[in-house]
Amino acid sequence: MTRSPSPSDGSTPDAPMMNPERYLSRIGVSPETVSEVDLTTLERLQRAHVTTVPFETLSITGDPFGERDGEGVVLSLPALYEKIVVGERGGFCFELGWLLADRGFDVTRLAARVVSAIEVPANHHPLLVTLDRPYLVDVGMGPPMLRRPLALGDRADPDGAGVEWRTVESDRPDAEFCLQYRTSGEWTDRYVFDTTPRDLRYFEATCDYLQHAPESGFTGDTVVLRATETGFVKLDPDAFTRVSGDDTDERSIDPDAYARLLRTEFGIDPP
Repeated sequence: MTRSPSPSDGSTPDAPMMNPERYLSRIGVSPETVSEVDLTTLERLQRAHVTTVPFETLSITGDPFGERDGEGVVLSLPALYEKIVVGERGGFCFELGWLLADRGFDVTRLAARVVSAIEVPANHHPLLVTLDRPYLVDVGMGPPMLRRPLALGDRADPDGAGVEWRTVESDRPDAEFCLQYRTSGEWTDRYVFDTTPRDLRYFEATCDYLQHAPESGFTGDTVVLRATETGFVKLDPDAFTRVSGDDTDERSIDPDAYARLLRTEFGIDPP
């Protein structure tokens, strides 16, 4: 199924139609193998997305070794399609959430609040996909990453990275649910959210704040992340880290190695 972006999604009525087949190719999925609107397909798309499309802040911080500033983040579907799919870049949650919505699924944008960060409203953007029941889908957060759909009110067995997830009713007056995770021991809150539908414009103020405020976690050092089947890889200006289960391998790098790893591990040409 091919849908034109709607004005409520932050696009314009005459915006160019996005090509879902090109998006599928971007995440390494053959378009001809995706035909069913079911949980198996949704799981496959989510896993492919988080292991292919990086979480990265280059648009905000710019080149960490040069004078080129970041181009900024514009919440427009045509601009996001051009960046993520055509330009084969990554992004953060406001940029990545829309990519799973164009295969005929019943998708609702949600606003969440990460509890370990500066608690501004709607500082995270997951999706709710309704099949036999509502499922939380998230392809736009740093580690630990949610690799598969999670039914609301349910608990999932540990994933390939050894992370267990669940959603529970929130005890806060500003949220319905809380997403929690654990690798061992106690559960840790990741974010709280409600199921009120939001359009892309709802996130514009927070997106602007996060990419400009000095106290924002996105305006410091550049970070590039990508999930793997058993963990994640992370690129900082001075270090490259590979995490697999309980094993962590971190090594110092120089600017030449940074540029090489940006290309080979994340598929991004250096700025």
